[in-house]
Amino acid sequence: MIGVVLGSAALAAAVVLAYRKLRQRRVARSLVIDMPAGIAEGRYLRIGGVDQWIQIRGLDRSNPVLLIAAGAGLPMEPFTPILQSWERHFTVVLWDRRDVGRTRGRNGKAGNETWTFDRLADDGIEVVEFLCRHLRQDKVILVGHSQGSIVGVTMARRRPDLLHAYVGTGQIVDMARNEQLTHRMALERARAAGNRKAVKALERFVPPYRDARTWITKLRWSMATDPEQRAWQRSAPATVLSWPTYTLADVYRSALGALFLPPRLFTETMSCTPETLGTRFEVPVLLLHGDDDLHTPPSLAEQYLGAVDAPAKEFVRLPGTGHMSMLARPDLFLAELLTRVRPLTATP
Repeated sequence: MIGVVLGSAALAAAVVLAYRKLRQRRVARSLVIDMPAGIAEGRYLRIGGVDQWIQIRGLDRSNPVLLIAAGAGLPMEPFTPILQSWERHFTVVLWDRRDVGRTRGRNGKAGNETWTFDRLADDGIEVVEFLCRHLRQDKVILVGHSQGSIVGVTMARRRPDLLHAYVGTGQIVDMARNEQLTHRMALERARAAGNRKAVKALERFVPPYRDARTWITKLRWSMATDPEQRAWQRSAPATVLSWPTYTLADVYRSALGALFLPPRLFTETMSCTPETLGTRFEVPVLLLHGDDDLHTPPSLAEQYLGAVDAPAKEFVRLPGTGHMSMLARPDLFLAELLTRVRPLTATP
């Protein structure tokens, strides 16, 4: 009997793995770039003393370069098919920063107790300098999402000469107010849905959060009561599993990445304010923000932008989208990039 069960399990696993390989081949074929001016590269760069992974894709390497600084623990590479339409208009660069995706696979968590946003911004600046040399361009567009928006703002203020513009989405601006507001909204959603488990957890873990574990617990239940996040959590695993060059170990690291937050980065995230971010910029600043963002409310980001001094600035609400607007509605996000950001790259 045990042998029959084990045999059935092995057969089921073999079928699943065979289907995964089929899906990986289909995705790989759909992403081939064979244009003479196109580019499709993935490589490690020696950045900040460690190997860090970047992916560069576009149909015309003379297009403006768009670098995405993603949120905590989120490798963007498996979501390349979602952003494929962007590659007609931009050379899209996805960066696995420290403790993310392939960079985590190569280096592990070594030295994480010393990581700060200044360190991540220094890494990002090195990435931009490489891209400018490699692609023979003077500047890039920088997109910062969620926790990556703190990295992005720091880079923009430190090296404006390297950027056409800074674009924030799911922009973090004032975490004390952010957590009070989003905790209350999550608790209201949980009560309205009759989700007793979520209510109990949210009533137990209240801001201010003293360690990453309690904050991640709050995030878990806040996302579990967010329709956009629930849809995202249903679709994302299949997308990651189907990524052609990912091993099962890569998939595992992708799933666990968001569950670990180095201590100093947690402390700096929780203490983020408009004053620590800074409000004086020497590059255009645009915030493309999900109108239904339940995790970094647009009202706080809009208030922050109101205090920003920059050569140009604009706040755009993306209707019907939330914290994951860039990936949930890539078409809408792209339309705003083409209308409001790409013209900023034109040579005077």
